[in-house]
Amino acid sequence: MDELSAELQILRAPTMEYGVNTPHHRNPVGFGGAGLRRKTLLRALNDLIEAWEDGGVREFVLVTAHGQEGHVEALSTVITKGARVQVVDILSIPLGDLTGSKGVLHGDEVDTSLVLYLFPELVHMSQAEDFVPSGARPKRASLRIPESSPGSVGRPSAASSTKGEAIYKRIKQLVRDRVLLAPAESEP
Repeated sequence: MDELSAELQILRAPTMEYGVNTPHHRNPVGFGGAGLRRKTLLRALNDLIEAWEDGGVREFVLVTAHGQEGHVEALSTVITKGARVQVVDILSIPLGDLTGSKGVLHGDEVDTSLVLYLFPELVHMSQAEDFVPSGARPKRASLRIPESSPGSVGRPSAASSTKGEAIYKRIKQLVRDRVLLAPAESEP
């Protein structure tokens, strides 16, 4: 979102790297699934937004790619003195035409494609392991990573940088059009 921030000349606060997670049975150190409690995230956001609002900011857009119910609830219940707050879960937008999947799961094709596009040096596709649970497709908002999973749910092996670029452009367009109400940038 740095590109969009620069293009529209709006401030972008540093990313908060932690959010509220659904409890799971894995060791957080070995899996990397450490998270915050809902009230901890809400308190941190209330403190930050209050300080920025006191400094004159009158509109906030909280962008997340983490759809856990408690996480979205914390973002949606931020308290302000009068500033406008919008919450955008960028991975709740339809992406099936780009990936063939019906939604975004943990470490799946969408997540992996985005990272391949934005930070390719961090992805080792030789280690991508698909894990498609039998039965009903889990919902991202209440997803628990099964013990038998390699850490992902879905098909990360289907990921590509090209898909990641298309997903990124759609997310950027969504934020520009629906949230910031800015005109689309002209294509060269």
